[in-house]
Amino acid sequence: MDAINLSDREFRQFQGMIHNVAGIHMTDVKKALVGGRLAKRLKQRGLASYGDYFNLVSQEKDEFQIAVDLLTTNETFFFREPKHFDRLRDQIIPELHGAREFRVWSAASSSGEEAYSIAMTLAETLGDKGWRVLGSDLSTKVLQQARSGHYTLKEAEDIPRAYLTKYCLKGVGPQDGTMLVSRALRERVEFRQINLNADLPRLGEFDVIFLRNVMIYFDLETKRKVVQRMLPMLRQGGYFIVSHSESLNGITDALKLVTPSVYHKP
Repeated sequence: MDAINLSDREFRQFQGMIHNVAGIHMTDVKKALVGGRLAKRLKQRGLASYGDYFNLVSQEKDEFQIAVDLLTTNETFFFREPKHFDRLRDQIIPELHGAREFRVWSAASSSGEEAYSIAMTLAETLGDKGWRVLGSDLSTKVLQQARSGHYTLKEAEDIPRAYLTKYCLKGVGPQDGTMLVSRALRERVEFRQINLNADLPRLGEFDVIFLRNVMIYFDLETKRKVVQRMLPMLRQGGYFIVSHSESLNGITDALKLVTPSVYHKP
């Protein structure tokens, strides 16, 4: 089958779809990315145009989820923006940890690297004492990998050597060149499909919420709504962490800025 061009009208259809479901604002420069990510599915389904594919995803729930997975998968890696994990280890955990279970939510966990980075930090600081991590994402595809805890050694390059040795298993034989997060650590991390752009399920309260490298895809009103939904789940005295390229300025006045990208709920 010859290459299929994505028309401006077809791009607008997918642009509107992903904004409605995920709150993601795709600018016009993303047109080539959308066409490239969906092209393989058109060929697999034997379709002649992106318009035909849009009609298909509008009718089939499973295909709709596949399209969402393809259009929302974002780059992530272990211990991204490491100062956040230093602060979690050195300041936040000693300040907040007490008799109750210490809970952290990685709210845009993608394929799990952030959630496991948090888990390693908690394990190193609290040992076997009560703690849990929730990782969530809209994409079922990345959540499947996250639950497996299986990564290439190249993907694991940013894990501190001591953590890699202590909390990960090196693959041998057919699994050479890969690593597996230890079962003990995986059992402390739950992954759930959650759409931050819709009403949230009842998740309980968290001491720390990580919402990093996702708001850059939202318009201002979507950012406000997402944060407003999440704030009731942050315990009094808890911390809300965004990426170094993001800010909650103009989004909420319920949190106090501690240091750029780190906010406190007084």
